[in-house]
Amino acid sequence: MIRLDKIGKQNGRQLVFVEASAALQKGEKAGLVGPNGAGKTTLFRMMTGEEPPDEGQVSTDRGITIGYFSQDVGEMSGRTVVAETMAGAGPVSVVAAELKEIEAGLADPDRADEMEALIERYGEVQARFEELDGYALEGRAYEVLAGLGFSQEMMDGDVGKLSGGWKMRVALARILLMRPDVMLLDEPSNHLDLESLIWLEDFLKNYDGALMMTSHDREFMNRIVTKIIEIDGGSLTTYSGDYGFYEQQRAMADTQAQAQFERQQAMLAKEIKFIERFKARASHAAQVQSRVKKLDKIERVEPPKRRQTVAFEFQPAPRSGDDVAMLKGIHKKYGSRIVYEGLDFSIRRKERWCVMGINGAGKSTLLKLITGTATPDAGSVTVGGSVKLGYFAQHAMDLLDGEATVFGDLEASFPQAGQGSLRALAGCFGFSGDDVEKPCRVLSGGEKARLVMAKMLFDPPNFLVLDEPTNHLDIVTKEMLIGALAQYEGTMLFVSHDRHFLAALSNRVLELTPDGVHQYGGGYTEYVARTGQEAPGLRG
Repeated sequence: MIRLDKIGKQNGRQLVFVEASAALQKGEKAGLVGPNGAGKTTLFRMMTGEEPPDEGQVSTDRGITIGYFSQDVGEMSGRTVVAETMAGAGPVSVVAAELKEIEAGLADPDRADEMEALIERYGEVQARFEELDGYALEGRAYEVLAGLGFSQEMMDGDVGKLSGGWKMRVALARILLMRPDVMLLDEPSNHLDLESLIWLEDFLKNYDGALMMTSHDREFMNRIVTKIIEIDGGSLTTYSGDYGFYEQQRAMADTQAQAQFERQQAMLAKEIKFIERFKARASHAAQVQSRVKKLDKIERVEPPKRRQTVAFEFQPAPRSGDDVAMLKGIHKKYGSRIVYEGLDFSIRRKERWCVMGINGAGKSTLLKLITGTATPDAGSVTVGGSVKLGYFAQHAMDLLDGEATVFGDLEASFPQAGQGSLRALAGCFGFSGDDVEKPCRVLSGGEKARLVMAKMLFDPPNFLVLDEPTNHLDIVTKEMLIGALAQYEGTMLFVSHDRHFLAALSNRVLELTPDGVHQYGGGYTEYVARTGQEAPGLRG
């Protein structure tokens, strides 16, 4: 349906693509992967025709519709959420707008002389509207919005009053409602809670068009895609299978390439040694000449490209007492909304609690109560003796000094630490080379999250409280974080919508539901096995 043939693309001085080729066939579901800045968004823009390649060509089957969801959602205001969603539903929304216009014309006495033409056109447009299943459009719009977590009140409310994250969901709903022949989705899993994520997963699995998407959520990608297109060093490589299979294939290919490179290097060293040894001897002149020619003709094998992943190792955290945090008889409400009514909950040393619950169930509120950033209306919160608490919250990223550089911020936080250890810390969290000199104000969401995380874990607390720590993190950084936290000796309490993160790190589950609070021994995997659901809001 869309083919990229030997495309070349340069952004400024950066070569993004060099003779890169790939294809998306009818009904295929592909994951697009590559390091940040590799050119994923540029590729999408070329596929939609927004940006031409400098060389090569992008060919698209005639007459196909393409729906592109990007992180840049643009301005939305002046309509209800459901109207905004329907307005972006492609050809059907254009027909709906014309139908409305003709209806207004038919009711306008000043246009009586056009009546015959209007009635004729109305018949044509109405037939087209029916053909496009237009009368079912509003019902489908409500269905898609409900799946993405909107309440009835929000759907009928002003789209302009929504936060950026909810506007993203509206932009995504528009593409899903459109049901184009090809969907290009750039990070559709961002800003979604677990329930919406699982709903979207089912929707995309049942979608019969072609799909190409990026996602930092490996579980989400694994369940949908059947092939991976990787951008690496300007080229595109296609692997059949899901993300897990791609990782295995990639590792095998790297191992083989490294072995081939080392074999050739050993052979070249041997030949060069022979030439050096005998080049001054007349008796060996012919042999030396022949070997020099042979070396000139040999095509050099490139070593595999090194992916920059540095493992982060925790300093051992000081040991806390056995009772880490105790909540007794907690009451908490915001306005008329009761969040907790008599909550009792305690956390013991080395427990790793993940907190589950639908939007508004009180997950972040619980974390705020324990960290002292919110106070209960009644009841008590006690943090145990010798507990050193570290709290990662989304707002922490807004508190970074915009003018300080990454390295300057680390130095200001740890004046006693040596330059070497701070550079190593920055490197572990993806800041290498000149990246450490970037001012904090120009950092992306992911970079800010990594910097805040680095500062929290350098001098480790023995009780980590994490609110959506993997938001904005790419798959590689997530893996590094999971690997590091798996080695962590302290206690953890966290909220996350990343199922891989939940399964890898939890050994207890606290589930907040409208009919009460439930505690489960065993981690997220056991919770899924026992409840038969991956998230509380999916229970029938």
